[in-house]
Amino acid sequence: MIPSEIIRKKRDGLELAREEIVGFVDGFLRGEVADYQIAAFCMAVYFRGMTLDETRALTEAIAWSGKCLNLKCIKEPKLDKHSTGGVGDKTSLVLVPLMVSCGFLFPKLSGRGLGYSGGTIDKIESIPGFRTSLSVREIKRNLESVGGVIAGQSPELAPADKKIYALRDVTATVESIPLIVSSIIGKKLASGTDVWVFDVKVGKGAFMKEIDEARKLAQTLVTLSQQFGKKASAFITDMNQPLGNSVGNSLEVEEAIYTLKGEGPSDLKEVVLSLGVALSELAGRPLSKSVLRKKLESGEALDVFVKIVEAQGGDPRVVEDTRLMPYATYVRIVEAEREGHISSLDAEKIGLAVLFLGGGRRRKEEEIDRGVGIKLFKKEGDRVYKGEPLAEIWYSSETDLERAFGLVKSAYEISEEFKGRRTLIYERI
Repeated sequence: MIPSEIIRKKRDGLELAREEIVGFVDGFLRGEVADYQIAAFCMAVYFRGMTLDETRALTEAIAWSGKCLNLKCIKEPKLDKHSTGGVGDKTSLVLVPLMVSCGFLFPKLSGRGLGYSGGTIDKIESIPGFRTSLSVREIKRNLESVGGVIAGQSPELAPADKKIYALRDVTATVESIPLIVSSIIGKKLASGTDVWVFDVKVGKGAFMKEIDEARKLAQTLVTLSQQFGKKASAFITDMNQPLGNSVGNSLEVEEAIYTLKGEGPSDLKEVVLSLGVALSELAGRPLSKSVLRKKLESGEALDVFVKIVEAQGGDPRVVEDTRLMPYATYVRIVEAEREGHISSLDAEKIGLAVLFLGGGRRRKEEEIDRGVGIKLFKKEGDRVYKGEPLAEIWYSSETDLERAFGLVKSAYEISEEFKGRRTLIYERI
């Protein structure tokens, strides 16, 4: 196998054989294929695409690149969920403990942030001591004792994805359906779960900007999942404005905790409850939104979250005192320059603002500042008056502050007439 020939073949739009794709990925793990060659391959895929057979081969190469969780001996339904990435999307932090409180198993393998889209692992590591790098043995132990795990791709589980994922983030090859699908389903196969729901984001703050792109991605995810014998469904949800009212690692964990206490923003709860209902239906134990809502309001889901935090070495006191997490030192207010209604709130600009503040990565080796972020006081459809606060910017230094401030300010569009709120969930596949 000659790496440059694999790249050339895909660059020229030719279909690769399964053996070529698997050999290329295996060679990357063995050090025979360089980072820059994987990056070139990803760029070729970005422009040329992949057939479903090629995508399946890449998925298998990722899934079998390490160990896989064997959970067949556990009878309870084993759930998994994946979001394609958005701004302010802390859904997993709420959904995992919620579904565990209903008697399901939920081993959640998540990733770090891609560009301006935050990652679940970066967020939950805001909790002091919380370990996301777990061995297969530890994951199994925690599933048996707690029922839920929120972990990253360890050297054992889907190691190929972890390495490719980091390169995609910094080489502008994120928005590729074959690369997205193989990454997502590869991790799902390694996790040993059997019921999957996908949250495909669409809009300004998503990698899929148009509904047709999102629908194609959702259909590919469901089709390939079913080829692997899994029960799967996909939702297409709005990401023109951020999900929830907080964007930034610690701030989002704080908001997730409030939601687990029965509070939290309505749009976040609606997505969580819709995904939860779908998972329960696919698992053959259907639950209504009202039943799931009661689990949040009663504190049962919060109790599970505490157990997950404790089992993974985190400080459970964070549930009662979120200030134990890192927070930025300084706060700057963004005020409305005129009276009217918020007609749009650009999620991409908000995500980029957090990226410039240090809350995301521009290079794969870059450390992030988990304390920075943005709190949104006004969203689409809200009435606002001149001089009224629209948002708070939490920052640690003035480097790029003005750039972030300008992005947040320009993210808001204010009009005289109320145009109504955008649809949150477009469709289910």
